[in-house]
Formats: sequence, structure tokens, C-alpha cells
Amino acid sequence: MSREMISSGNELCAHAAVDCGCKFFGGYPITPSSEVAHEMSVLLPKNGGKFIQMEDEIAGISVALGASMSGVKSMTASSGPGVSLKSEQIGYGFIAEIPLVIINVMRGGPSTGLPTRVSQGDINQAKVPTHGDFATIAVCPGNLEEAYTLTVKAFNLAEQYMTPVFVLLDETLGHMYGKALLPDISEVEKNIYKRKEFTGAAENYKPYEAKYDEPAILNPFFKGYKYHITGLHHGPTGFPTENATICQENIERLLNKINAHSDKIVEYEEFMLDDAQILLIAYGSVSGSAKEAILKLREEGIKVGLFRPKVIWPSPEKKLRELSVKFDKILVAELNMGQYSDEIERIIKRDFHRLLKANGRALTPTEIMNKIKEM
Repeated sequence: MSREMISSGNELCAHAAVDCGCKFFGGYPITPSSEVAHEMSVLLPKNGGKFIQMEDEIAGISVALGASMSGVKSMTASSGPGVSLKSEQIGYGFIAEIPLVIINVMRGGPSTGLPTRVSQGDINQAKVPTHGDFATIAVCPGNLEEAYTLTVKAFNLAEQYMTPVFVLLDETLGHMYGKALLPDISEVEKNIYKRKEFTGAAENYKPYEAKYDEPAILNPFFKGYKYHITGLHHGPTGFPTENATICQENIERLLNKINAHSDKIVEYEEFMLDDAQILLIAYGSVSGSAKEAILKLREEGIKVGLFRPKVIWPSPEKKLRELSVKFDKILVAELNMGQYSDEIERIIKRDFHRLLKANGRALTPTEIMNKIKEM
């Protein structure tokens, strides 16, 4: 079963959040993400949730983290400059292991940059949104349906791995209106991941005493289980420690709880790759232009196929290595100066072509076609 909805990418993120059980949104408006907050302000009160617009971006993520500590699914939304302001609290979410979905509708930067123009300039920011050692998860929708389905996936990943998770839209996709074919509510509800809770005696509860590749188990506040929440390094009950062994193990676990399970997290699309002679790699809204270019090139007898990561971080390393062996000619197209291209180069360790654009304008099918013909 499926259902149709005519909406924008931003609004579909909000509908997905509510449909999979989000009960709190805290944030501050910023172009081009403001419609996410607008829609949440309407939907949450109708569905037993709470919406609050705070005085700035820092306060917006702070209240969202606090709500998540109480056991409810929580979300905030922003764009690059706002995510920069949220950086300290994102780090707090990483080390304290607090689930949170962060919608980032990308625009041109750095600083205030191009507020109303499209960009994919926050790819590196999503990988390293704060200081220290950690591993991030960032999903990247490529169409309106995925603005919905990958937001649901982001909530499941946040709850499963007890971590902030990014949803990277861009201005084009966020403001694009169209018909989206969405899964039935029953299908969404059937696949919702429920946050783990400790059910033993309160005196035996040690939320951060987890295995080397597992997340903490943080019971909701106000349910009788006492523990400490801090941005400092901490021991099994959450109280601060400078014990060298514990601190090292904590950092390794923050990395391992995601990296050791990357095969379960990554997701990608292969489009017309079976008989392709040229590989095109694109993501987000650029993949729409890429698909149109591929269809037109094939009419001219040029066999091109698309690989599109739906999860940007962690990157699909195994699949990229496989493809690098299969294809002699590879083109990476993105709306920045090579942020994901650099990651691909790190993985496949060989030369390839790049089509990069950072002036706030979309990559057109014609530009992609011309570049491939040059190759």
C-alpha cells in the first residue's frame, strides 16, 4: 500500500517525523529550512507533540536534546550557518549519546553565503560538525519520496545508535513541490525502531557500560533510574572521569558503534549501471539532472550509469572500490568544490573527472552531458 502527497521536500521531512513518532521540535527559522519548522508547528500540536521556537539556533538544539533525554523522539532543523552555531551542542549529543535528528537544508557558504541559492556545501560539515573524535551518520535524499523515507530512516538510526543524525537536503529539493508516492502509515509504524531501555533494578543501572561496538542505553528521565549526563568524559554511570583507560575506551566505542555497523547503515541507488561504460556519481538534487543526462546520452549511444549514495556518512566504501575496478571512466558531479570527491579519491585511490559548481546555481543535464562527452 502507498499514498500520494503533493508537498515540498521540507514539508515532507516534517510529515515523516510526525508519522514515525517525533513528539518535539525545537529550533529557529533560517532560509532555506524554515518550512520544516512551519510545518512542525502545525502538525505537532495535532498529534500530541510540542513545538517551540527558541531565541536562537543554540537554544533550539539545546531544548531538542533535553526533550530527547526525557525519552521522546526529537528534531531540529537549520541550514549551514545555523548548524555552525549548533556545533557545541552537537558535540554534547555525540559524547552523551543523545538521539536527535538534525535537518540541514544546504545553501551556499561559507558564513551567510547565498541564503536563497542551492549548494551541497555542508557535506564536510556533516562529517565533522564539531571538535573531537566521533563517527557521524548523514542521509542525503535525492527526491521528494526520500525526503520522507530517509527522514524516517534517520530517526531509526538515531534511536538505534544513540547519536545525532543529519538529514541533508539542499535548497532545490527542500523547496521543490511535487507529487510524492509515500509508504502507507502502517508500513512506517511497522518498521519503527524503539529505543532500548534498561529494565533491571535501579541500583544495577550503568547506562554507559556498553560493549566496544554498542551504544549507551539511556533510560528516559523521571522514571526512577538515576544517572549523570555530562559533556565530560565519563564512567559507566555517567559521572566525569579522567581515567586514561576509560577515556580511550569511550572514544573507541563512539567510533565503533557506527563504523563497525556501516554495512547495515549505508544505502545507495544504482541506475542503469549493468551495461554502462562510464560511471557517474552524484547525490541529492544533482542526481535528478544526472538521470536526465544519462537518458539523453544513451539516446546518442553513450552508455552511462549512475551511482548515488543515499547515506553520505558513513560512505559506501566497499561498493565504491568495486565500481572503481569495473569502470575506466568516472565522473563525480556535485554542488561544491569537491567535498565528496575528496572522500571518493581517498577510497578508490585513482584519478577521475570532476564537475564542480559552487555559484548557487543547479547543475543542468546539459552541463553533465557536455562534461561526459569531453571525457
